[in-house]
Amino acid sequence: MRSHRKIWTTAAVTTAAVAGFVVFQNVTGDSANDSDSKAGPVRTDVRKTELKVAADGSSASLGRRDTAPFSMLGVTWTDPAAKVTGAVEVRTKSASNGTWSSWLPLETDNDGRTEAGRSGVRGATEPRWVGPSNGVEVRVTAGGKVSAKLPAGLRLDTIDPGKGSSLHADPAAFVAETDVPTDEPSSSDSPPADPTATAEPTPSATESDTAPASETPTVTPSETATGSPSPTASDSSSPSASTSPSATLPPAPPSTVPKPPITSRAGWGADESISPEAPEYNDTVKAVFVHHTAGTNDYSCADSASVVRGIYAYHVKSEGWKDIGYNFLVDKCGTIFEGRKGGLDRPVLGAHTYGFNRESTGISVLGTYTNTAAPSAVTTSVARIAAWKLGQYKGDPAGSTMLTAGANGSNGFGKAFTAGTQYSFKQISGHRDGFNTECPGTMLYGQLPTIRSLAAGPVTGLAIKSVTGATLSGTSYYTKSAITVGWSASTPSAFISKYELLVDGKSVATTTGTATSAKATLGVGTHTVQVRATHQSGKTTLSAAATVVADQTAPSFTTKPNLALRTGTVNTTAVPLTLKWKATDAASLKEVRLTAPVAKTYGPTTTSASHTAKSGVATAWSMSAYDLAGNTAAASVSGTPVILQETSATKTGTWTTKSSTSYLGGKSYSSSSKGASLSWTFTGRSAAWVVSRASTSGQAYVYVDGTKVATVDLKSSTTKYRDALWTKSWSTSAKHTVKIVVVATSGRPAITTDGLVYLK
Repeated sequence: MRSHRKIWTTAAVTTAAVAGFVVFQNVTGDSANDSDSKAGPVRTDVRKTELKVAADGSSASLGRRDTAPFSMLGVTWTDPAAKVTGAVEVRTKSASNGTWSSWLPLETDNDGRTEAGRSGVRGATEPRWVGPSNGVEVRVTAGGKVSAKLPAGLRLDTIDPGKGSSLHADPAAFVAETDVPTDEPSSSDSPPADPTATAEPTPSATESDTAPASETPTVTPSETATGSPSPTASDSSSPSASTSPSATLPPAPPSTVPKPPITSRAGWGADESISPEAPEYNDTVKAVFVHHTAGTNDYSCADSASVVRGIYAYHVKSEGWKDIGYNFLVDKCGTIFEGRKGGLDRPVLGAHTYGFNRESTGISVLGTYTNTAAPSAVTTSVARIAAWKLGQYKGDPAGSTMLTAGANGSNGFGKAFTAGTQYSFKQISGHRDGFNTECPGTMLYGQLPTIRSLAAGPVTGLAIKSVTGATLSGTSYYTKSAITVGWSASTPSAFISKYELLVDGKSVATTTGTATSAKATLGVGTHTVQVRATHQSGKTTLSAAATVVADQTAPSFTTKPNLALRTGTVNTTAVPLTLKWKATDAASLKEVRLTAPVAKTYGPTTTSASHTAKSGVATAWSMSAYDLAGNTAAASVSGTPVILQETSATKTGTWTTKSSTSYLGGKSYSSSSKGASLSWTFTGRSAAWVVSRASTSGQAYVYVDGTKVATVDLKSSTTKYRDALWTKSWSTSAKHTVKIVVVATSGRPAITTDGLVYLK
């Protein structure tokens, strides 16, 4: 069981109860849980340059110039409620090769009122990451309307995010948290206050600023040790979270789902001295708003910490906010970054969704997702952090909740909001579900149902992919006993708590959510096998069932292998044979294999095959029957083909010897005399009469053991030699006599015999 860790770097000494949130002095996030806490703060440098505004107020510019190094920039103006209705474009010079970029648009769809009410807050474009640069040019237009004017105090801010150490946390999309949340928080989460610790951090960073002093953002703390700040204009109507000060934070509520790995503020190099104000807290998190930073997607994930530092510096030093606005940030590789300070597991009041910062958390994806879908690493990480945060407050990632509007306004869907009135929101919503904005981009907004499904469960796409140790036939698998079942799911493993292998509805093996297989040993019989996946939400999914038959009974040869001579051309090295058998199995016969003297495999319904064997040589024919479960049975038969030359026969009548290399042994007998005969006596179980044939060949009678059994016509349209024309087989080996008698057919009386073959 996971215990919650301490969240103080110094003891909390001062609190102030305010409408909708609680303020704690000197409280930082739960960073001890992250492996990146050894990283140090990185100083960022923000330089500010006034833009030259045209006399009619409809355009502004900054001529091309060389600058100190920077990697991020944005344009700000004095009134946070003002908008640039036209276009803000920049181009930059690469610090590595000196080339100038094309004109790049800066996103103006940024509500400067998000943290309104603070002294020095400015309106601004979204910041844009441009990579290491040392030159810039800016042009701003007010838009198509003749009366359109640009807001006052236009200024370019360039940001050098500094150099930090490499990240230590892995992308949450691919790493599963192994800790299991406890039902009750540890008492160690509530350290006593230290009455002697009274000092607040003092800012140490300086800015290089070319703007007039009056336009330099100033940070005014929203509370003191004894005072209570006024709520911001955007959220003043939200319910109060607390009405009395407390010296310590209460224990953070445990989540119902595991916490994903998160790069802490220390991990990405946050310079805490630039945002010395204490964090402010809501009393709950009822919704998660998804954003995009509206910058480029062409950043390296190795630079993500620098991008986050740049946004942090822009929000604080350029826009005049107390801290970075988002509670969490996610790069395109799925790495999650801690945003606004105050504790990862705390309901920190952010500045991300104007009018609805109360009771919500903001997650922003680095990049622009208007025309480009977010990678699966992004949707996975956003879903994980959303599920974890909502899980602390019994939220349902697939559900809806009521939020109180903190201001008047409307959104692009035609929905109007009145301050102080409650409205229904999906618990995972897009920024555009609040006040009018394009954020989080059309494509990412369209992926919110996927994010909700990932976060809420259940596991989707679960299917058995293989049953190793078994053979599939039709829709059933066959095995002796031991199997390994493999599966897959479309839901990323980070959301899966465990898999279970079920046999006949009972769990026989449990694995982690990253596993893709499990083993089972089955008893004899037919079984139903399934996989059950448990989502981190507790919802379960069952795969389709697979039928697995466990069979340990070997197949049998109901007809043992046997040999018989067959018709065909005879050679001393290749006497035609037929091998016959019949095998069956109680479950399902797979195949029968001939292993000697040659290797052949036959299907389960095949019961005979044609082969040849060398004459005068005893040959063993070995066979094995296999069932689908892998059980086997063996059987064999031996036989020796023997060629009896015509010269070994007992003759009657007139026979003429013929010589040719085409005959067996180089000779044969031919006769046209009616009644002439040849007789062979042998002990065997099969016999074949071998002849030469032509179009003029005649007929002969065949007698077996004194009984006429056939009249054989040797006539053939083509000339054939050594042709086994007639065969006879018996169930057992015995002594037999085969006699050939010339019929003397009219017009073609001659027959030519090449001997007899028998099988012993």
